[in-house]
Amino acid sequence: MTPTVRSPHIMILAGEPSGDLHGANLVHSLKKLAPELKITGIGGDGMAHRGMELFFHIKQLSVMGLTEVLLQFRTIKKAFYLFKEQVRTTKPDLIILIDYPGFNLRAAEFAKKNGVAVLYYITPKVWAWKRSRLKTIKRVVNHAALIFPFESAMFRKEGIPSTFVGHPLLDIYPDTMVSHRSGDDGDFIIGLLPGSRENEISALLNTMVESAVLIKERIKNVRFLISAAPTVDHQRMEQIIAPHNQDHLFTLVKGTPQAIFDRADLLVAASGTVTLEAAICGVPMIIVYKVSSLTFFIGSIFVRLKHVGLANIIAGHEVVPELLQERATPEKIAQTTVSLLNRQKLGQMRARLLMIRKLLGGKGASLRTARLALDLLRTRDLKQKNPFSL
Repeated sequence: MTPTVRSPHIMILAGEPSGDLHGANLVHSLKKLAPELKITGIGGDGMAHRGMELFFHIKQLSVMGLTEVLLQFRTIKKAFYLFKEQVRTTKPDLIILIDYPGFNLRAAEFAKKNGVAVLYYITPKVWAWKRSRLKTIKRVVNHAALIFPFESAMFRKEGIPSTFVGHPLLDIYPDTMVSHRSGDDGDFIIGLLPGSRENEISALLNTMVESAVLIKERIKNVRFLISAAPTVDHQRMEQIIAPHNQDHLFTLVKGTPQAIFDRADLLVAASGTVTLEAAICGVPMIIVYKVSSLTFFIGSIFVRLKHVGLANIIAGHEVVPELLQERATPEKIAQTTVSLLNRQKLGQMRARLLMIRKLLGGKGASLRTARLALDLLRTRDLKQKNPFSL
């Protein structure tokens, strides 16, 4: 009697909008390589649009901060319960985890107990903090798809099967999106990126605006574009800017910060993923950040890094200046900016940033991860002698 052939089933778990973005590209690549795949999981509209069947939507999971997480505990618990029920009833052949380590490492534990293979894509940032998670990853994850080149040695040392697949942002920012601003004539244009959260606006926007006034006093041919993310109060930003906006020195640019990348000679940017996006696009920058003294003290205990900017972490040395805490003052930001507003210096920094782009492995992270997933399925198929046909 000929055994019944069924389509392989992959479950993917993402918990944040960035996970949905990269997960959507992964689902697309999986479907491209193996159209017969059944893909289910936790994700957002992007993953659903690419063909994944959602059993829970991430809009209920994407929360920030301790208070919000506590308030959402029941929702997160419900999502985890649904995940366990789906594993028991649908018996997926492979689970792919995308970032979201608090939830996903527990999911990997459950998968391991139920004999389901696990591929972790965009692994926890163990190089920054909670290095103890490496032991958990080794125990419950079959393979790790790494997005930073420096992670490989760490995972290899722990004996965790892993592959460097490259950074998924390179799929979103192809070579054609690299900044080509020549800046030969006219005004210098500086982008101010105070962040995408209200607490970042409170901590940094006024400081950035005051630094801009000082810069204008020293360099007359300069203008400023201020990024107003969709997630912050634009009216409040206007109120902070208004007292200093004589002669229309500032222009508020609503939307994502990427709208400023190709227009700016230099960015003054809050530390975060946006600085890596700017680096990938070859936009020179100064990284600034301020948090409460208590938060900074606690962070310094757990985070053991020489640099906070991802461009500098990847390079292993300071490619772009970092002004943190007491150094993130209007005077210091202005002084550093003025010292860089030289076409030759900006060109040199742009070249160094594009070298970092090359270190990130080239485009195709989602396709390489999809191939890893299918290899894991084939290996598992041979071991279990199931009649899958990929």
